[in-house]
Order: sequence, then structure tokens, then C-alpha cells
Amino acid sequence: MGFKDSLENLRSLDMQALLRDFQGLDPNDPGQWPLLPRIATLVALFAAIVAGGWWFDWSDQLAGLEAKEKEELTLKEDWLTKKRQAVNLAEYRRQLSEIDRQFGALLKQLPNRSEIESLLADINQAGLGRGLQFELFKPGSEGSKDFYAELPIAVRVTGNYHDLGEFVSDVAKMPRIVTLNDIAIETGKDGNLKFDATAVTYRYLDDEEVARIRREKAKEKAGKK
Repeated sequence: MGFKDSLENLRSLDMQALLRDFQGLDPNDPGQWPLLPRIATLVALFAAIVAGGWWFDWSDQLAGLEAKEKEELTLKEDWLTKKRQAVNLAEYRRQLSEIDRQFGALLKQLPNRSEIESLLADINQAGLGRGLQFELFKPGSEGSKDFYAELPIAVRVTGNYHDLGEFVSDVAKMPRIVTLNDIAIETGKDGNLKFDATAVTYRYLDDEEVARIRREKAKEKAGKK
């Protein structure tokens, strides 16, 4: 009998011995089982416990851990952002103060309701002071914005080129904001220039007017729903 045949017989005996170990086992007395069945049973129980723990508990705990890790990253980013803001708080306050100052300076360039008439008189006087002839000076309907109102004024004056240029310069130098839009210039029969434009001045709205405009916008928005 060769070595190969001996190895095959040994394997056959081992398999038969293993099968005999698993036959006739008394489930009520596992302490009397052979060693191999006891080990196999312990391994199977351990695998079942691990699988059950993973299915019923550990998977949820792992998901919770991942969520907490993501939350930790978010909190760290928020903390860093707030830290940077805290470090630059003095600079932010300085910038806010500067913005308030600039806004206040611009706001002062907008006349209130009581100053509109004097502003219109100043525009008219600027033209007359340059020797221009007014053919039209007609304020239009006021249009309200968020915190200010626009007042368009249709203007038509005649005069020479130099006087018209000085008039436009005078309007631009006024302490109150006035813009000239839709400008059209043509030569008249007498050789003078005819200057048509829409002068637009602005005034700031008082608290009552702002509140009224907001109420009207709220009603419009509610009506569209």
C-alpha cells in the first residue's frame, strides 16, 4: 500500500470519527459531548450572538456614532466661525459705525417733505440766475420706494451753450441730490439752444409713510395668494 493510499485511509477514518462525534448527542447533557461538538456549538453560539447584537443593537449604535461625528464636525466649524467673528468684532463694529455715518450723510442730502418747495425754487433760480428762459417747469407725480420718494420735474429752458452748461453744473453742485435724465438739446430759430430734461429729486420718507407703504405691500402680497 502506497503513501497516497494510506493518506486517503487516514482522511476517511478522520471523517468517520468526526461524524461519530456528532451522532447520538444528548441535547439535555451537553457536558458529556465530545470536545469537537462542544467547540463547534460554542463557535455557532458566539457567531449567533455577534450577528444578533449587530442586527438588533450595534448597527444602530454605529449609525448614531456616525451622526455624532458629523455633528461634532459641524459644531467645530460653527465654533471656528464664531471665534473668527469674535476676534474681528471690534473691526465689524467700526465698519458698522462707518456705514451708519455714511448713510446718515447721504440721508441728509435728501430733503424732507417741507424742504421740497424750497428745493424746487432753488432749481428754478439756478436757471434764471444763468439768464435762461423757462418754457416748462412742471413737477410730476411722486413715486415712493422703500425709504425714499422720487419727484420728477419736466424742465424746458432756452439759452446759449455756455449758460446751459453752467446751469447743469449748478444743479450738480446743489447740496440736495438732483439728477438730470432724458436730456434732449436742439437749436431754436433764434440760434439759442432748447434744453429738455427730466430733473429728478429725492426725499426721505418719515416713519409714518414707511409704515403705510409696508402695510400696502403686505396687503398686495396677501391678495396675490
